[in-house]
Amino acid sequence: MDKNILWSLRLGFSAKQAKSIEKNGLKKFLDLSFATNFDSKIPDFLSESPKTYAEFKEIRKKIKSSPDEKKQMLKKEGQTSAAMKAWWIRKMNQEEFPLREKMTCFWHNHYVSTFQKVKVNYWVFQHNQILRENAFGNFKTLTKKIIKSNAMVRYLDNVDNRKDKLNENLSRELLELFTLGIGNYTEQDIKNGAKGLAGLGIGEENAIYRKFFENNENFDYLGKNGNFKADEMVDIIFEQPNIPYLITRKILKWFIYDEPKEELVHYYGAYLKAMNFEIQPLLIKIFTEEFAKNNSGSKIKNPLEFSLQLMNELSIEDPNEKSIAFFLRAQGMDLFNQPNVKGWDGGNAWLTSQIFLQRNNVADLLCNGRSLTPGKKEMDENSMMKQNPKKQLNVKLDWNKEGNNKEIIAELTNRLLFQTDKNNQTDFEQLLKYDFDSKTDGSENAVLRLFNFMVKTPEFQLI
Repeated sequence: MDKNILWSLRLGFSAKQAKSIEKNGLKKFLDLSFATNFDSKIPDFLSESPKTYAEFKEIRKKIKSSPDEKKQMLKKEGQTSAAMKAWWIRKMNQEEFPLREKMTCFWHNHYVSTFQKVKVNYWVFQHNQILRENAFGNFKTLTKKIIKSNAMVRYLDNVDNRKDKLNENLSRELLELFTLGIGNYTEQDIKNGAKGLAGLGIGEENAIYRKFFENNENFDYLGKNGNFKADEMVDIIFEQPNIPYLITRKILKWFIYDEPKEELVHYYGAYLKAMNFEIQPLLIKIFTEEFAKNNSGSKIKNPLEFSLQLMNELSIEDPNEKSIAFFLRAQGMDLFNQPNVKGWDGGNAWLTSQIFLQRNNVADLLCNGRSLTPGKKEMDENSMMKQNPKKQLNVKLDWNKEGNNKEIIAELTNRLLFQTDKNNQTDFEQLLKYDFDSKTDGSENAVLRLFNFMVKTPEFQLI
């Protein structure tokens, strides 16, 4: 596979950025990616969703007394959530330099907070914007901001954490999943951490402590004693010797290796600590050093990378983002709704027999110019996506019209597959025979059939 295409997929979601990487070089491409701005404007689809704590309480009071109003409210918020998924997919697909969105998606799966549990779209949007704004920033600073977001204190039940009735959920995940990882703290640290987080609940723009519920007694936490609150607890966590490794392992898994070697994890982790937990210099070091290596085929594409690469290759200019969102959901990558606080597993979980069948079905539909539409049972592998007979897509595959069969096969192979062997080549030449003539009727369809065959191979699933 062409190295620029490989890294376009790794630093984005398709091959769109390959020419820019080739033209600018990786270092300049990264500089341009880090310099991107983002729109802080609240999208129109959130106009009628509750935004303040007072609005939320008022709506909750209404729906308690009216089952019909509750049903309508849940339906409306569900539709808003679907619109937010489509909005984010559009950003991922249309950004000239999509690394910020790729990194936002990484953090989204690290600091999990789902709409299904939070139920307030604006808080979920705020959470997403914090991740986007701080995507390349400081790991410690981002941790402080996220655990004080309304979405997180609601998702991990800290709204129920009070000095006389402690809830340990946020305290546990702060240590286990967000920062240190299992084995680097004690159960007593979790129990005492809940004391420091007691009373941290919903506020107007972010979570705030409520004096009546907070704990003001001293406690031991990771070897220190005091009356610590959220920010001070995070400071103590980031003094621990093993703090860099969980996040560097996850970054390597997200971008390059499904199974990163521990020496790489510790090598890059030491650099992150030396950089005072600044993410941007860590990414520069990882990407520039790993770019020089021959490491293609080390990661299974996630459903976003698979679907957006496919649509980009077929030049589908106006994809239906809601249909893409349904496809992601069926593949186990439901945006804003991970299956649990651990997030999507990734790796081999992206290539079960059911997921592979779904990918092949979608490839067939798109290659035949058929628009996708969600089936009645979106999670069913056979009805998840169906042909929409009312809409025909304008599919156009780019290929060398002057080439012979072997040249065209080589061109597509270089774009799509991380490796091939003699058996692959034989199969490809059976589809595009030695006497292939691009000037004849049906030549476009013949190359499209070859493309369709290639994207169904196991080799296409890897980057």
